[in-house]
Amino acid sequence: MTDADPVIDALTRAATVHLHAPGAADGPHALWGSGFFVAPGWVLTCAHVLAPHLRGDRALIFGVTGSEVNGGRPLAARLERWLLDGDPRPEQRVPVEQDLALVRVMEDGVEHECVWLTDRTDHPGGRGVVQGYRPEDGGRPVRWKATAKINGFDDDYGLRFRPEAEFPKGGSGSPVLDVHTGAVVGVLKSRRTGRDGGMAIAATALRRFGPLYQPLMAAHDRWHGLSPKITGHNWTERQQQLPGAGVHTGGDQWSPRDRREALSLLAGVAPPDGIRPVVELAKKARGGVAAPPGQLLPYAWRDGHGLLYEAGQPVAAIAALHYLQLVVEYERGRGGEPAPLAEWVARRLQDVPRIVHTVVTQATLPAGIGRPLATGGGRHRIVVRYPRPGDGSAVVIVELERVIAAAAVRFYWRIRVDDGHDLNEPLHEEQTGDGIPPEQLVRRLREPLAEVFALVDADGAPAPLEVALPADHFDTAVHRWQLTEMARLHQPAYVGVRRMVVLRDIARRGEPDSVWVRRWRAMERAGAPTALRTPPHRQVPRLRHFEGTAPSAVPVLCRPAGSGVGRRAIGMALETGHAVALWHTDGHPEQGCADFCERLHDGAARFLAQAADVLELPERLRRVRDDISGSRNGGHWAEGIAMLYDDPGRPLPADEDGPVDSP
Repeated sequence: MTDADPVIDALTRAATVHLHAPGAADGPHALWGSGFFVAPGWVLTCAHVLAPHLRGDRALIFGVTGSEVNGGRPLAARLERWLLDGDPRPEQRVPVEQDLALVRVMEDGVEHECVWLTDRTDHPGGRGVVQGYRPEDGGRPVRWKATAKINGFDDDYGLRFRPEAEFPKGGSGSPVLDVHTGAVVGVLKSRRTGRDGGMAIAATALRRFGPLYQPLMAAHDRWHGLSPKITGHNWTERQQQLPGAGVHTGGDQWSPRDRREALSLLAGVAPPDGIRPVVELAKKARGGVAAPPGQLLPYAWRDGHGLLYEAGQPVAAIAALHYLQLVVEYERGRGGEPAPLAEWVARRLQDVPRIVHTVVTQATLPAGIGRPLATGGGRHRIVVRYPRPGDGSAVVIVELERVIAAAAVRFYWRIRVDDGHDLNEPLHEEQTGDGIPPEQLVRRLREPLAEVFALVDADGAPAPLEVALPADHFDTAVHRWQLTEMARLHQPAYVGVRRMVVLRDIARRGEPDSVWVRRWRAMERAGAPTALRTPPHRQVPRLRHFEGTAPSAVPVLCRPAGSGVGRRAIGMALETGHAVALWHTDGHPEQGCADFCERLHDGAARFLAQAADVLELPERLRRVRDDISGSRNGGHWAEGIAMLYDDPGRPLPADEDGPVDSP
């Protein structure tokens, strides 16, 4: 096949738009570039299409126009998010992995077509049809289309076209349709100057949008799930007839119709708790065989379905149904009830051979995934709640105190175990001499901590680590400490991956004050924690931002807490009794919040909302750190996150050093 299916080609054209200055859809300088609808109200384009026009004012309202959208009349739109790290310089070339932008149409209820985005995680390697807009003589935007073969790949996200098609100026942001499968697999990025051929961005780069990715793809899948199913004038019915769909002669084959129903129902299931559950469930559905190497990490249930393809072949029904049933079991294990998905799987099993029915109905979760580790209020909860006073669980506490007389920063330290008994007896300490400089703390603490952990760790349940230190040093990235120079292959070296790690304020010694206790007790009763942006956007921190907050509020800082604005903010949070907070230890742009700050606040809000109560937060953060460590995702919003978790029910013992008598 050298060209696209005519109906799918028309549907792609109907979803394609061009972006332009407000009120200038047809002028000589109207065309900024192309884009296309991926979900109701959402347009995908290249970041470099918008950057020259939004530089210095990302809130600028601009226009989106498509010949088959809104009767051809412009729609007002704004930038929702792009992947750029700050504003690029005019002469700077935008890297492939940063060159995507999501645009939000401001008018609700506009009817339009949406492309079908591939769910596959591997790169296509076939013929693609690209269509968008280009300027004709005089600058008026007109449609264009080209066909070219994708014959090369650049790292994770770059798709190279063979030199056989010429891509015009203005085409950046156009959809790239794989004619073999009838799915959009990329976004046109650039042409080769003065020559034919060019480059596209793989659709999988959408995963780099972080917390925005899952709701966007859920909206995409729900829209396609509601689209016409019988007329033939929609993506799925036409995909049934393409070679990439495979032969569908019986119930043991997985058809595009099955895929549409499955992904639409998966969109209604709560997102997974990290990357690992998706990887492990897809692996088990593939018969215990991991996906082929080179696949991108999956962030959503949809991505796990994409891992089931093998060498470009359609998914087998047994693998897909097994995967869906495992998702059902996982969701039930954390207290949910995905009834629509479970019922659909049960109906679909009526069409498969008995062996498939048996494998799916007897599906059990992989070891270590979804296993009830502790009961947190529900019989099937799969979270480990933080130890409470008197529950018999041990917590290891490291206390770090500044050496007052030292010219440079140095610390005295002690290690305690809080197991409800003999808390005031340090197991190891160094309280005399010159103290330890910060850069030598980890090396000095390795041996005594290893000894203490060996005493109190339970099988499969490492004891939490609390580090109490002055607020000026809250940016000490304790979760990155490596307590062994040579870790075993099956055990992570980072302490924050291996066990729950939280920080405490060492100034809160002794009897807790009433403000702290009242706020903690109210937070325990409040249910799911909620994110409190601290300080509010473009404001300086004020006490009022912390005093009248909801009991569930958790201050979230996108900046360090040990100095500057962050230090003032965390100081006010402590003063007003807040016992839980999150902050970014790795710095902050001097010129105000950047895109990463927004990703951090979005990610933190989602992270907090997924917890049933505050006691779940330390273990949930450990799981996030585990996922980051496994994926080596240095750009993850939580990579540099520290957590204050200061339960006044287990106060640090008062300093026993009293006043020294004068001679």
